[in-house]
This record gives sequence, structure tokens and C-alpha cells, in this order.
Amino acid sequence: MSNIQETTLEINLAHLSHNFRYIKSKIANGVKMLAVVKASGYGSDAIVIAKHLEKIGADYLAVAYTAEGIALREAQVQIPILVLHPQPVNFSKLIEHRLEPNVYSFRTLQHFIKAATALHQTDYPVHIKFNTGLNRIGFSNNDIPLILSEIDQSQALKIVALLSHLAASEDHDEKDFTTTQIKTFQEIADKMNVGLGYRPMLHLSNTSGILNYQKAHFDMVRSGIGLYGYGNEAKYDQALKPVASLKSVISQIHILAPGDSLGYNRAFKATDTTKTATIPIGHADGISRNFGKANGFVTIGQQRAYILGNVCMDMIMVDVTQIDCQEGDEVVIFDATTNAAQVAEFSGTISYELLTAVSSRVKRVVIADKL
Repeated sequence: MSNIQETTLEINLAHLSHNFRYIKSKIANGVKMLAVVKASGYGSDAIVIAKHLEKIGADYLAVAYTAEGIALREAQVQIPILVLHPQPVNFSKLIEHRLEPNVYSFRTLQHFIKAATALHQTDYPVHIKFNTGLNRIGFSNNDIPLILSEIDQSQALKIVALLSHLAASEDHDEKDFTTTQIKTFQEIADKMNVGLGYRPMLHLSNTSGILNYQKAHFDMVRSGIGLYGYGNEAKYDQALKPVASLKSVISQIHILAPGDSLGYNRAFKATDTTKTATIPIGHADGISRNFGKANGFVTIGQQRAYILGNVCMDMIMVDVTQIDCQEGDEVVIFDATTNAAQVAEFSGTISYELLTAVSSRVKRVVIADKL
């Protein structure tokens, strides 16, 4: 008998521990582990996830924005936190909460020096990001002399790490491109080391980089999606355990006669007698409208029930004509058996989008790890 009585996201910390240990087993002793907890811990609960990762031995955490890092500090998370995409307007708060910025442009470098100097900082730790092929954010190789000049003129900060980001480490057809990125990053690091007179920590690998490119591990690796149970490849998905399970219940069952319509804009019209179940979850909870009109499904009694008509803000309706079910029964949107990658692939998206779309109004239940 299910204990689910409303739309609920279960967060399994034992699965998180398993994934952490598995990924840790892929790196050499002495290589640090940075755990990415941005986007509410990939749609789960950043504070719960961060505190558990700190407990089981993560060396660093990373968030996207300063406010995410502040929330972790206010929750008493103590280990270093890297802010991957900080904005200058938040630099004073970032420093106040002992967060480490990813500095990726001359604008951010100059603004950070100004903010750190105003707050009387000396050797404040920063990470410098270089663009090696993703072409999103980051300095170029040609920027090195000017970066060194800016750093040399200020005592306010110290470069503790250099980083870049792999663009296609999960795609085996792009092995040459990834190998070139790794080589380019090493060349940049060598130049920076000479100019600085010391060697900062290097980090480049994301989850797929960890699993597929040992030579890209350097001093620290960054795992996001892998920690939450997804390895971007079937063989790794089998070794990992999804942390989040999104479940709901059947609110009501209807019988549609041929010719009856369902939902907004009458987007579904029955051609045969059809049994439908209404479920209290919609696009305000993270179920994209793209999942409507049979482009998405849920699982009821271990059978797929396809979404009929348009996804509503707070509800979906699914076809249960061939499923023995009743009001109050459990509905699985994704879990460890029918995982978010499978559901997302069917609907033409990716696990990242489905996981991080889960609304804050969805109830969270934490399943503790018996450490």
C-alpha cells in the first residue's frame, strides 16, 4: 500500500551516498571532489543535499548564483562553495558569506578586485575560467598577459584554481574535440603557472569527463548530474541510483463516451469508450505542456498511462483504459525504475530539464541514509 497521498518528491540520501562513492571510485586518491548543488540540488533540495554531501566527504560545492551559495551558508554549510556564474552586483555579499567566485571576464575581474579591495580583503580565493571550446563564458588564451597584469597590481585576491568546461564529454563521436579541449586547458594552465610563479588547482571534468576521460581529472573534478543518478550513458545509468522520485495520486476517474472531449481546447476527443485518470500535477509543478497529447506518460500499476489533451497548470489527465486502478492509487512520474532520463527521452527532452523543473510547491520528503 502506497503512503503517497499527494504530489511528492522523494529524496533518497542513501542513493546520493551510493552515487558519490561510485564517482569517487573513478578518481585517483588526492583528486578532490566538487559536488554541484545548483538549481535546488538539481530540483530536489539544495540544503538537504549539500549537508549530506558535506557529511560524506565532498571537498567543495558549486552553485550557479550567489543567492544559492548564501542560502547554504545560512544553513551552516561550511565547506568551500564555488559560485559558477556570479554577477558583480552581488560581489560584496559573496565575500561576506565566504563564497569563491568563478571569474570569467575582465569585467568580472575588475569589479571583483574593486569589491574585495573596498572590503579590505587580502588573497581572497578566486577561480579563473578559460573558454576552451564551449564558447559560453570564460577568458581566452590570448587574455593571459592582461589577467596576470591585473592580478599583479592587486593584493586583494589570489587565484586558487583554474577551470574550464567540457562541451561534449558524453559524446563518443566528439572524442577528438574533447581531447583538444583537455590539451588546450593544460597549455593555458602551464602559461598561467609560469606567470603566477605558483600552480593553482586545476578542474575541468564534469560527470561525463570523470567517467570517460581520466586524463582530464587534474586536481579536482566536478560532478552534477552523476550525483543525482544519471551518467548520460546506459552503462553508467545502470551503476547509479536516481536520488529523486516524483510521485502523485489519482484524484478522480472519468469514463468518456465516443465523441466526448477532454481538457482545455478540447484537445482530446474520444473515438472509443475511454477511462481517464486526473492527477494533481501540471505545468506549474514542472510537467511541460510539451508532454501533452500523448507526448508524455506516467506509470500506474507498472503500466504506462499516456497524457491526454493539454497539460493544465495544476493537473494532467491520462489514459487508464487498460489499467486496473482506482482513485487514490499511486502515480509515478519518475523514480528509480522508470527514471527521469527515460521519461524525458520519450518526450524529446533531457533528464536535467525534467529534474530541475520540479516546482518548489511540490512537497519534499527526505528518505534518510542509515550511515
